[in-house]
Amino acid sequence: MRRALASAAAGLVLVAGAGAGAAACSSSSSSTSSSSSSPSPSPSGVPKETNPPGDIPDTQVYVPWSPSGGGYTVKVPEGWSRTTQGSATVFADKYNSVRVEQVAATSVPTVQSVRTTDIPAIQAKSKGFSLVNVSVVQRMGGSAVLAEYHADSPPDQVTGKSVTLDVQRYVFYKLGKGEVVLTLSGASNADNVDPWRTVTDSFRWS
Repeated sequence: MRRALASAAAGLVLVAGAGAGAAACSSSSSSTSSSSSSPSPSPSGVPKETNPPGDIPDTQVYVPWSPSGGGYTVKVPEGWSRTTQGSATVFADKYNSVRVEQVAATSVPTVQSVRTTDIPAIQAKSKGFSLVNVSVVQRMGGSAVLAEYHADSPPDQVTGKSVTLDVQRYVFYKLGKGEVVLTLSGASNADNVDPWRTVTDSFRWS
C-alpha cells in the first residue's frame, strides 16, 4: 500500500471552535426571534451553529514553521494554538485549522490514488462527509493533489453545536522525502480563500 491508511484518514482536522454567545434580546423582539434562532439539526443529529466565527482577518501575520527534523517549511498564522495529533502538528483558532504531517511514501500521489485510498479512509471517520473534487494543482513550491470536501466539526464543548467545515487537503511529494499532507479547514460560511492560498503557496521542500 502506498502509505499507511491511518495517516490518510488523518487528513480531516477535528478542531472544535468556541461557540458564539447568544445576544440579549429586548422584550419587544423576544416573541419574534424564538422560532428563527433555534439551530437546525444536521443529518448526524448534532445541532448546527447558524453563524459561526470563521473569517481570518486581512491583518493576520504568517510565520515560517518547520518540524524538528527539518525537510520542509510552511507559513502558519501567528498566534494560533499549536497541538500535536500523533505525527501531525495542528495550528488552530476557533473553527479554522492548519494540519501538517509528513507521511512515508515511495510513489507519486495521483488523483486516482487519492480517490481510491485516501478518500474512503477519510469518509469512514468523518461525519457529514461530502466530496467536492480531487484535482492536481500548482503552488509556488510545486504541484500537489488537492482533495476538497465538506465534513461536520466536532460539537462545541460549551454549546454542543457543530458547523459544516470546508476542507482542503493538499498532498505534496518528493522522492526520498515522501509526502507532506497539508490540510486546511474552516467554517463553510468563512471567506478564507486568500489566507489558505498564502499558506499553501508558502510550502517549500528543504
